[in-house]
Amino acid sequence: MAGSKPVVIYPPDEEGGRRVRVDGEILGRAFSVQDIARFMQQAGLQGWDEMDVVRSSLIEWRGGGPTVWTR
Repeated sequence: MAGSKPVVIYPPDEEGGRRVRVDGEILGRAFSVQDIARFMQQAGLQGWDEMDVVRSSLIEWRGGGPTVWTR
């Protein structure tokens, strides 16, 4: 993964989903930190779990951090 913040988690939408972008590509919508961990594993970070997501400096959270899932 290139760049200083290659992962962007966008603000929650009307349904509580947050778009997940990794290296400029939208991988899908997450509805929990566990979903984001799965996206990170698909992006090549095998073994990542929810705590890795919450603590990671690779992730830029927009519209609230890992505890925000509603508008």
